[in-house]
Amino acid sequence: MTESRFKIAIILSALFFLVVFIAHTLPAVLANSDIIYAFTAGFVNPFAAGYATDAIMCWFILMFWVLYERHSFHIKHGWICILLGVIPGVAVGFTLYLIVRQTQLRISPVNDAKQSM
Repeated sequence: MTESRFKIAIILSALFFLVVFIAHTLPAVLANSDIIYAFTAGFVNPFAAGYATDAIMCWFILMFWVLYERHSFHIKHGWICILLGVIPGVAVGFTLYLIVRQTQLRISPVNDAKQSM
């Protein structure tokens, strides 16, 4: 996959998530603006609790990765990605971090073995 196709794919994925997220949550937020209720609604049954826990743990892993790379590789503006990982969600924060990281890290892509022959 080329770099441009990669960026398009992750941006479209994040935009799809945003549309679905807004379509599902905006009516509920307008009806009941209680933040605690909104958070705990993700744990209404064992299946929802499993998905919610997965998303929360993905956010923690993203946060640790961003903080590690800030220190190790001096990647800037990762804190914005951490915040966007909370609201609207990890799909957006992670996507943005991949783009931010890719623009700041200077690593050449490895050529496919078939192309180098």
